[in-house]
Formats: sequence, structure tokens, C-alpha cells
Amino acid sequence: MPMLTGACLCGAVKYSTSAAPVISGNCHCRDCQRSSGSAYAPVFFVPQGALSIRGEVRYYQSTGGSGLPVRRGFCPVCGSQLFALAELMPGLISVRAGTLDDTRQYQSGVEIFVSQAAVWDHIPDEALKFDTLPPRTPGA
Repeated sequence: MPMLTGACLCGAVKYSTSAAPVISGNCHCRDCQRSSGSAYAPVFFVPQGALSIRGEVRYYQSTGGSGLPVRRGFCPVCGSQLFALAELMPGLISVRAGTLDDTRQYQSGVEIFVSQAAVWDHIPDEALKFDTLPPRTPGA
């Protein structure tokens, strides 16, 4: 797995990991639309301990689509959203794919909360889609 690196808009926060993403996808929920100012949030999850973060990150907590808390991390200088810690996925941290130094390293594996997708959003017909969250695997 090649190193994944990225930064916020102003460069005050930088990150790196050599861990392969556990899951990646585009979230179309209203919270992700509002927090990103776009149709969806493209994210990938890696083990939290495998992500090296340099710089100050501040977090804003809200309730996610699962009904559990989500803490969204952003740069306090430029406001770029970089990370999220979802209580639904303990031990993992999500990274906003748009902050990657090489965005070609991101590929969406799944489209979630498509029931809340903006009417002007285009979701490929061949994409793996879920109206809300994917079903949980027993024991996961």
C-alpha cells in the first residue's frame, strides 16, 4: 500500500498513513451535505492508530445517521474538514478524500444515505448503494 498523505487548505494540519483503507465511500446524508457544502462527503476509514496527524485539529460533535455521536475534525485556521470519529465505528477514523495530496488514490466503494441525496447529485447506476447505512455484519 502506498503512503497516503494529505493536508488542509492552509497546510497547518497534515496527515499520513501507510494503512490500507478499511472501507471507502461517499456519504450523501444531510449532515455530510451541510458540513461539506456539497452533495456528499467522500471518505475513507483507516485504523485510528495508523494515522499520523501533525498540527492542531478541533472537533465538532453531532449525532450521526446511526443515532450515535460523530466528531468531525477540522483545521482551526482555515476551517477545512479533515477527519471524523464515528462512535459507530470504534477504532477507525475517517479522512476526507478531497484532502489527499493525490486524490487519484481514492476510489469510492459504496454510496450511503442515497435516500437523502441531493436531486442534482449524480450517483452512477453501477455503484453499490444503500438508502441509509449498510447492514451490520453479525458480530461486527
